[in-house]
Amino acid sequence: MEFMAKVPYVDRHISALCMMELVQGCLNKEELKSVKKFIRENISQVVHPDERISEKAIHLLEKHAMPDGLRTVDALIAASALINGATLATANYKHFKSIPTLDVIKFRGR
Repeated sequence: MEFMAKVPYVDRHISALCMMELVQGCLNKEELKSVKKFIRENISQVVHPDERISEKAIHLLEKHAMPDGLRTVDALIAASALINGATLATANYKHFKSIPTLDVIKFRGR
């Protein structure tokens, strides 16, 4: 992932919800081991939802759920990035494109 090389290690964060989605997508224990190793070696901090993130996610859902199809987990992931002033790197750009204040970097998944 070229774009990660441009981001200093201390600025590489992952939402706990993203981690859960990655774990859920693993097809076997080897994939799980690989995901955990990647996160351990490349991510400096796990961001857990708190009250501020939850409140922001509710606001995003109120604004974007009906017209744009924003889902709960994606709202929490977007809120985590917004509250922390972070850029969201995702292969699922379509899930976040309706949030104009969210800085998003698109990349291709595997």
